[in-house]
Amino acid sequence: MIFRFLNIQGIAGIAVSVALGILLVVQKAETRHWRKQSASFEQLYRQDRESFASTVANYHLAAVQARAADQANAQRVAADQRIISERTEHDFETRLAAARADAQRLRISAQATANPGARRGPPMPSLSGGTGSTAEAAGQDGLPPADALIATEQAIQLDELIKWVREQAKVDTNTKP
Repeated sequence: MIFRFLNIQGIAGIAVSVALGILLVVQKAETRHWRKQSASFEQLYRQDRESFASTVANYHLAAVQARAADQANAQRVAADQRIISERTEHDFETRLAAARADAQRLRISAQATANPGARRGPPMPSLSGGTGSTAEAAGQDGLPPADALIATEQAIQLDELIKWVREQAKVDTNTKP
């Protein structure tokens, strides 16, 4: 009975069946292989997404920390600069008051020297015109007393401005670690 099927068509049918069986086995092996590969690729993909999410979170955290550090640094720099400005303004006012007090003292001293008898009693007759140039003696440097005071005030102002600029330049504006 088997011989009846062993004609050309029978042999061809058996050959096709065996070939299809072999292809089925190969296909099952390939499917198993690609399923493993797919699972591996899916795991890599998930790890990559988690890594990316972690990196984004780290960058966001670093940006927040950098912003906070910059803000703290800006506040520190502003405080340092404010302290320098206040100290310079105080020094300026102190020096200006001292210069004005000295100018007032010199003005009173010059008036007392120019008219020494004004406090004691009636004025005495003055000497000849050659010795009565006390007012000119106060301005012998070429500036009247009022202009000398203005020049002194401006010199103090410029000196304090130079000190202020130098101190401001010393302030470290970089973030402290």
